[in-house]
Order: sequence, then C-alpha cells, then structure tokens
Amino acid sequence: MVCMKKIAVLSDIHGNYIAFQKCLEYVLGMGIRAFIFLGDYLGEFPYPQKTMEILYSLKEKYTCFFLQGNKEDYWISRKYDKNCVWKNGNSTVGAMKYCYKNLTDKDIGFFESLPLCREITFDGAGSILACHGSPDKNNEKMFPDGENTKGIMERCAGQYILCGHTHVQGSFSHKGKILLNPGSVGASLYSGGKAQFMILYQKGEEWGHQFISLDYDKKKVIKEMEESGLWDAAPYWCRVTKYGMLAGEISHGTVLSRAMELCREETGKCDWYNIPEIYWEEAVQELLGC
Repeated sequence: MVCMKKIAVLSDIHGNYIAFQKCLEYVLGMGIRAFIFLGDYLGEFPYPQKTMEILYSLKEKYTCFFLQGNKEDYWISRKYDKNCVWKNGNSTVGAMKYCYKNLTDKDIGFFESLPLCREITFDGAGSILACHGSPDKNNEKMFPDGENTKGIMERCAGQYILCGHTHVQGSFSHKGKILLNPGSVGASLYSGGKAQFMILYQKGEEWGHQFISLDYDKKKVIKEMEESGLWDAAPYWCRVTKYGMLAGEISHGTVLSRAMELCREETGKCDWYNIPEIYWEEAVQELLGC
C-alpha cells in the first residue's frame, strides 16, 4: 500500500520520447512523483533507446507501476520466434523491425517482467485496476459504447479502472464504477495531435482525475523520423504517423485495414504482415490524401 496524493497516468508512448519529455516536464513541475504506465512504450517513433533510458531513470527515482501493452508482445514474441521474418521497407512491419534492432536483452527482460493487469492500492483511497487494453487481453479495446465494456466493468472488483490502447482520452461511468483512459502520450487520436495523459488526485476516499493535453515539437520528431532511417524502413507507416501527429484523426489500424481490403480485392488473399507497398500507397492516398 502506497501513500500518494497525486499520480500521473501515462499510456501509449510508442517511442515518442519528445512528447514524453514534454509530459514529464509538466508532471515533475507539479511536484508529482508517482507514475502508472499502461504499456505500449515503443513502436512508431525513432531512437527507442531514448524512451527506454527515460523509463529506467524514472523507475530508479520514483514510485512507478508498469503494465505490459500489446506492442510489448511483438518484441517478446520476436525474441523466441526464429522463423519470424520482418522485411525492411515493408510498411506493415518495417517500424517493428527498426525498433527491435535497437532493443537490448535488458529491454526484453523488462517487458517480460510486466503484468498484463494489476490492482494498485493507495493508502486512504479506492483501489485502482490498471491494464493496457482490458483486464482480460492487452489488445482488447474498451470504448464507452463498446458491447464488451460494460460487462468487463461489472466483473471488475475495483471502483476505478485504467486502460489505454485506444489512444482516445476519456471517461465512462457504469454501475458505480469509473473507466478512465489517459489517451496517448505519443500518438493520440482526436486531440489535434497533442501529447495526452492524466493526473489522478486523492479526494478523501475517492479519486478525481484531470485530463492533460500538451503541444510539443512535432517538427523535430518528423526530422528525426527521416534522418534515423525509420522512414526508409516503413515509408507509408511513417506517413500515417506524421499525419496522426499533425491531425490526430486516423489511426494506423484504420489505414492497415484498408490496405488489407485492397490487397484481398485484387489478389484474393492477404497476410497483414506482408502487404505489398502498392496497397499501402492506395490506402494512404485514399484516406489521408497524401
């Protein structure tokens, strides 16, 4: 049991260390020294070791709780699957290959040590159930209007449930329970491309929350995507990332699904991890206009 008055809740950094640093400046400036991280630490942005160095530093200095996201599954699975082939220049998996090449055994070990879900109890306030996607699966989305969401909330013992994965900041109440999503630090949706997170603050035996959205240096991020080799490794994936930072309206999953549809329409089949670039190009042009 930990005694804390305020806690920063961050999710879905996806390797955007520049947005991450901006959030930390705000949090530490508020005097907050406790963190809950809901997973997906790396994936879409360059220089992943910079994000890992920040995480390790926070882990050493402050009270931190870490959860495993679905992105961490990719790195862990890649370590043990010797038959896995991620092609450079393939927009579907190129970013994952770029990221994995920059990971160390320490990083993989850290990801393997993380729980999918955990109950966190703070002295004097209600317990918190934290997860990435849902308490059942780290790749399950819990939207307020989702058919699965109410059932999951009813099954959970705690009053407060924290989740990420959707990249959409928001809250939802159901039968006395509260679902809170801090949004995404690195690749938020419907935010105007801002870095998003949440602060929990203790109100007697209850928790209040404050959603935070911050601008950050996107030009620097885009420049590093180009100069790091990441853009060459996954050209159309990076275009979606850039579009998301500037507009924040269309997810990678939406464009991926459309590229798969186009591939199936023409070839009769499609493997998500090996979509020819021509279909990525068509999907990006159709949905993003670029």
